[in-house]
Amino acid sequence: MLYQDTVESEVLVHKPWFIASAFAIVLAVFLMFNLAGTTFGEMMRPVIGDPAQSGFFGRVAIAFVVAVIFCVNIVLIGFAPLKAQIGIVWVEMLLLCLAFFMIFKLSMPFIWDNLPYLITQGVVTTIYISAVSLVCASLIAMIAAIAKLSGNGFAYAIASFYTSFFRGLPLLLQVYLIYLGLPQLGIVISAVPSGILALSLCYGAYMAEVFRAGIQSIDRGQWEASRSIGFGFGLTMRRIILPQALPVVIPPTGNMFIGMLKDSSLVSVLGVWELTFVSRTIGQPSFRYMEMLITAAMIYWIMSACLEVIQSKLERYYARSKAR
Repeated sequence: MLYQDTVESEVLVHKPWFIASAFAIVLAVFLMFNLAGTTFGEMMRPVIGDPAQSGFFGRVAIAFVVAVIFCVNIVLIGFAPLKAQIGIVWVEMLLLCLAFFMIFKLSMPFIWDNLPYLITQGVVTTIYISAVSLVCASLIAMIAAIAKLSGNGFAYAIASFYTSFFRGLPLLLQVYLIYLGLPQLGIVISAVPSGILALSLCYGAYMAEVFRAGIQSIDRGQWEASRSIGFGFGLTMRRIILPQALPVVIPPTGNMFIGMLKDSSLVSVLGVWELTFVSRTIGQPSFRYMEMLITAAMIYWIMSACLEVIQSKLERYYARSKAR
């Protein structure tokens, strides 16, 4: 719901039809998988006997127990306060992720030995590429958005062509075109600047539409009133339009930043020693790919979570006037 309901009503997860539906869905899903050979299957040995010989009965029994545990879990969580519900579900999801990762029998000493280099080389390079691309993309997007909102046909045509072209090409293809294509014209750009340029142009095109929509969300009367009292274009944008557009622009822009952080991994095809390339390179000699790839995945997640926290704080800051 958009706002907390002040009318007392029954919690959704306590309604019989919802519990029955959840039970049926979970039961059907887990019947598709044979979990007899897992740790959970061993825990069910007193009921199903030898998991390897349990056959269809063992699969049904395991799926039934999982469905019951799931339904009991969501019913009990429904009695807790909202923040407690969020915390409990997060902890449970983290434990499930860790249990899934343990299936691969990861070598923790190998991870700990290589983690410092993964951070000092891979993470630092990734953050550097993402940060520079973020600044460049924001500048490009603002210029393109203003051009698309102007009455100048030449500026609008260039901006609209730019956004259409770079949104219509895969980012990986843009990386290749800049790094491998431009040298045929005598323009040689090294790997890191090529990646930054590709990310900036691609995300600048997407963010231009976000900025344009945010500016257009402000009522036309605000613009006319500011111009009527003598404000120039720059002052009107800086003092009147942009402060009101920021609450609209921040959520999609934050998503763009998170997407850029992850898509920076595409520059690994150019041999840049960012996080993805370093994790793959370290795991290759000993065939410990999963250790490094899972570690890199967790690092990407942590960095994305940090950006989500910053985005949330910015949203609350610029939405102060709308707080009730």
